[in-house]
Amino acid sequence: MIAVMGRAGPVPGRAADRSPMSEGSSGLDVRAAFVEHGSSLLGFAVNALRDRALAEDCVQETFVRAWRARDSFDADRGSVRTWLFAIERRVVLDVYRARTRTPSVVPLEHAPDPVATVADPLERLGMAEGLARLSDDHRAAVVAVHLEGLSYREVSERTGVPVATLRTRVFHALRALRTHLDDQETTDD
Repeated sequence: MIAVMGRAGPVPGRAADRSPMSEGSSGLDVRAAFVEHGSSLLGFAVNALRDRALAEDCVQETFVRAWRARDSFDADRGSVRTWLFAIERRVVLDVYRARTRTPSVVPLEHAPDPVATVADPLERLGMAEGLARLSDDHRAAVVAVHLEGLSYREVSERTGVPVATLRTRVFHALRALRTHLDDQETTDD
């Protein structure tokens, strides 16, 4: 698309070269806008993304979006350059977000150590024993917040216990569990 838009101009008599952007109610000429602002938009995208091929795609997408939204352009609100850079900024952000969401493949020798390991059955038994030693109120608060994933507010609405009280119960319950598990580790060694 960039190469087509970068031509010197339409060949007389060819209907394919007549762009609806060139002559229409908005008066916005995308071809002229590309010639005038295309290199600046490309520079902006290259600096933002550090990838020329991706930046070229962004410029192309910018002009596609500009062509689709040509009726919304209002010269009283800003210049064509300002409008195009606003579109380009959104396109670059979309591409950047998509790149950060896409996981990259790392060679096995550079892969980090696994975060989670298979749980030792004895650890699970120790955790169950520690939970069993808690009072009913403390155990219910820990289970609801940390195992069921409920927020303190949801637990409060469900039980009628104030949020501050729930936070205190969870704090003390976790401290008691930690102490119990630490004591088990020292006795096992």
